[in-house]
Amino acid sequence: MTLVQEYNVPRTYRDENLKWNGWGYNDSKFEVRDNSVVLTGDRYELSNKALPLLKPWFEQNLGIDITHTLPSQNLADVKVPHAIDNQNFIDFLRSHGISFSNAPNYRLIRSHGHTVHDMLMLRYGTPDRLPDIVVWPVSENDVEKIVEAANQHDVVIIPIGGGTSVSNALNCPSDEKRTICSLDMSLMNKIIYIDDVNLTCRAQAGIVGQELEQQLNEKGYTCGHEPDSIEFSTLGGWISTRASGMKKNRYGNIEDLLVHVNFVTSKGLIRRSCQVPRLSSGPDIQQIILGSEGTYGVITEATIKLFPLPEVKKYGSIAFPNFHSGVEFFREVARLRIQPASLRLVDNEQFIMGQSLKVAVDSFWKDLVSKISKIYITKWKGFKIDEMCAATCVFEGTNEEVEDHSKKLYTLAEKFGGIAAGEENGRYGYRLTFAIAYLRDLGMEYGALGESFETSVPWDKVEKLCANVKQLMVRKGKELGVTHPLLATCRVTQVYDAGACVYFYLGFNGNGVPDPLYVYDSIEVAARDEIIACGGSISHHHGIGKLRKQWLPATIGEIGVSLLQSIKNEIDPKNVFANNNLVDTHKSKL
Repeated sequence: MTLVQEYNVPRTYRDENLKWNGWGYNDSKFEVRDNSVVLTGDRYELSNKALPLLKPWFEQNLGIDITHTLPSQNLADVKVPHAIDNQNFIDFLRSHGISFSNAPNYRLIRSHGHTVHDMLMLRYGTPDRLPDIVVWPVSENDVEKIVEAANQHDVVIIPIGGGTSVSNALNCPSDEKRTICSLDMSLMNKIIYIDDVNLTCRAQAGIVGQELEQQLNEKGYTCGHEPDSIEFSTLGGWISTRASGMKKNRYGNIEDLLVHVNFVTSKGLIRRSCQVPRLSSGPDIQQIILGSEGTYGVITEATIKLFPLPEVKKYGSIAFPNFHSGVEFFREVARLRIQPASLRLVDNEQFIMGQSLKVAVDSFWKDLVSKISKIYITKWKGFKIDEMCAATCVFEGTNEEVEDHSKKLYTLAEKFGGIAAGEENGRYGYRLTFAIAYLRDLGMEYGALGESFETSVPWDKVEKLCANVKQLMVRKGKELGVTHPLLATCRVTQVYDAGACVYFYLGFNGNGVPDPLYVYDSIEVAARDEIIACGGSISHHHGIGKLRKQWLPATIGEIGVSLLQSIKNEIDPKNVFANNNLVDTHKSKL
C-alpha cells in the first residue's frame, strides 16, 4: 500500500464544491420527484422549480424506465491504483515549500475530464492509470521550479485547469511507467492588473472564467468570452484548446482576445518582449501555444483584451417554420454582417427538448398567454410542431445600437418565415445552457448515455452535413442493437462569414445493449467520419486531445503532423509533457 505523503494541501473549489463523478456543483442535480423533475440547489434559473414535462420527455424520447435506476458507486468504493512515487521529486517539492499530495481522492478527481468514458469509469468502473501526485503551484516561479525538477527527476507533467475537457485530454497514458504529476493550476487564480488605458487585463492562467468575468464586471469591463463551461473552465484552458464562446460574434474567439501569453516549457519560459496589439516578426509563436493542449508546456499568465460593459443587454428569440428557413436566415445574417453578440439555432428535436424544460406555470394568465402563443404559431401561422425550430439572440451595446440591431434582425427574419418569439423565451433559452449540462447525469442514473461534439462547416454544406450526420447516428444505433428511440439533434451556434459552428447531441438508452460504451464509440466515430466526408472540421473549439487525434492527419496532412511532432521533440526532448494529446510522443530514453 502506498504511503500517503503530502504537504500544505490547499482547500480548493474542485474538492469542496464540485461533483467527483458528474457535471458541476455538488448541490445541483436533476431529481425525479413524483411526476415531475426538479433541479436541486439555488444556482440556476431552473433551480427548485417543477419541470412536469421533462420526465415524460425522457420516457417517450429515450424509452427510459424511471423505476429502473443505475446508481453510481460511492467514492469510497472506487479502487484507486497505488501511486508510483518518485521520492526525489517529492523531497524537492517539500524542500521548496510547494503544496502536494499523493492521496487517492485528490489523484482520482484530477484524472479525467467529462467525456462519456470518464463518467462511466467514475460511476461504475475501475480507473486504470491515474496521476501519482497532485501539485499546487501558486506562481509562475513555482511552475518553473516544478518543470525543472520534473526534467531532472524524470517525472511526467499533465496540467489541469477547470477539468472540463471532453477530448480525453486529461487521461493518463496507460503505458506510462514514470511518476505522473497533475499540475493543478487552481491556486493561480489572480488578476495581476487591469490596464484602463490599453483596455487589457493580465491574469494567472488558473482563474476560472466566471470569477474573471465577475471581477472585471465590478470594474466596469467584460472580456466577452462566455463558453458553456464558463462556471468551471479557466483562462489557461481556453488558450490551450483554442476555445470559443457564445458571444464570439461581438467579442471574438480566444485567439482574437489574446494579446500576450507566458508559457513554461521544459527548456524554459516562452514570452514576447512586448505586449503589443500585433507584430510582424515571422510566424507567430503564440499560435503554437494556442491549441497546444498541454503537449509542449503549461500556460502560466496571459494578457487579454477588455471591453467596457455594454450599456444594454437584451435577449430575443425567433421561431422558424423549419430548419432550412433558419439556416438560410443565418447565412443572410452572416452575409450582411448583422449578427448580434450571440445567435443560436436549434433544430426541431432540440426545440421539443427545450419545451420539456419549461417550468410549471404558476398563474392563470401565464397559462393563457402560453396557449394563445401556441395557437398563433400553429393555427394562424401554419407552423408544424414536428418541423419548427427556434433561434435565441443576445444583443449588446448602446440602447440605440441594440434597438437598431434587433429591428434589422427581426425584419430580416420575416423574409425567411421567422416570427419574433419574445425576449423572455430568448433569455430563458440562453440561460438554459448552463443548467442543461446536468441532464446527462440524470440520464445516466437510468441507463442512458449522452454526449455532444462540434464541428465547423462552410455555409453551402451546413444543411447536408446536419441531415447526414443525424440520419447516420440513428441508422448506426439501430444496426448496433439500440432498440429504444435514439436522440440525434443539432444546433448552429456560431456565425462566420464563410460558415458556421454546428453542435451535435447524441443520446440513447443503453439498457438491454450488451456493451453500451462500444455502441456509443462506434456511433460517434462513424459520425465524425461523416462530418469530415461532408466537409466539416475535426473540431471547432473542443480541441483534439486523445479522442480526435486519429483524424488529425486527414485534417492538417502528414507533413503538418510531422511539424507538430518536430516542435514537440525540440521543445520537450525528455517528453516531460507526455499526455499524448495531439500527436504520439516518443518515450524518454532515460
